[in-house]
Amino acid sequence: MRTSTRPRRPGFAEAAVVSVLLATAGCAGGTGTAPGGGMAPKARTYLTSALDVMEKRSLVTADVDWPKVRRDAFTRAESARTPAETYASIRRALRDLGDRHSTFFDPEEASQALNAPADDLMLPEGRRLPGGIGYLMLPPVPSDRAAAPYVRSARSTVSGIDTRGTCGWVVDLRHNSGGDMWGPLASVGPILGNGTVGAAVHADGRKSPWTIVNGTPRQHTDDWGPAESLARPAPPVAVLTSRRTASAAEAVTIAFRGRPDTRTFGQATAGVPTANAPYRLSDGALVILTVAREADRTGHLYNGPITPDVEVPETRGDDQTLEAATDWLKTRKACRTP
Repeated sequence: MRTSTRPRRPGFAEAAVVSVLLATAGCAGGTGTAPGGGMAPKARTYLTSALDVMEKRSLVTADVDWPKVRRDAFTRAESARTPAETYASIRRALRDLGDRHSTFFDPEEASQALNAPADDLMLPEGRRLPGGIGYLMLPPVPSDRAAAPYVRSARSTVSGIDTRGTCGWVVDLRHNSGGDMWGPLASVGPILGNGTVGAAVHADGRKSPWTIVNGTPRQHTDDWGPAESLARPAPPVAVLTSRRTASAAEAVTIAFRGRPDTRTFGQATAGVPTANAPYRLSDGALVILTVAREADRTGHLYNGPITPDVEVPETRGDDQTLEAATDWLKTRKACRTP
């Protein structure tokens, strides 16, 4: 349910979202006694529609003092004559929700996010480490358009390493600050394995599972097709995280949680393991709203930073996190030297 709607620059980690559907926020519902009597009608209608979708769809709506949020929002936009003059008030209202993940894109930012070109895309990188260990680094995916070349590159890299004889894998998410989650999931699909690997859990308890079929998230089987299977299925895996691992990358981290023969190494993640959905306003702007928490395959819900199994401090020079991960992999049955 998560696709990227973030521009390449502002709001990078915050823009990871979980639904390919762009819902159009309605213009229903006035506030009656709310401040903002000095606003132009079109500005007031616009701000009302944004607040309506927040109250209806937010994950934390039950915990929010909505009369106060609305009152404050209209007070801040008291002199607004156009929808654009309400943007600052909408951004502040989203911050007031306190979920640390919701954000707002004006029409230009929304267009950039939805149509970010793949020309300057950072592609996954991989290599074979000593001891027959495969290494795959997954950078962020900036947009839906960039996901296809990203997945092709990652799968080619994984296949090339695997054909040389690979006993286990390192999946490095330390530099992935968010964006699209489905591209990285499809990239590690053969390593992760098939089945339900996690879920977005909404406030009402409804779950949207993350299911891998033939190495591909079920939602994208028609887009990317099946992945090539590993020569050694179900290998041991070490996942690397850092304080920069955020949003979509935290979802990929969660997908590995509860997987057999898997450990995480490094530092705790950024702490926004929640799912966002985009809602389009009348001028093309987007309210990017946190709508669900995320759970691993065991049903454990995450709230805040994800602490790795093995904490390794960040240091300059030697990569102690990678070293700890490979040392552990070498102890696994599949990687023990005869």
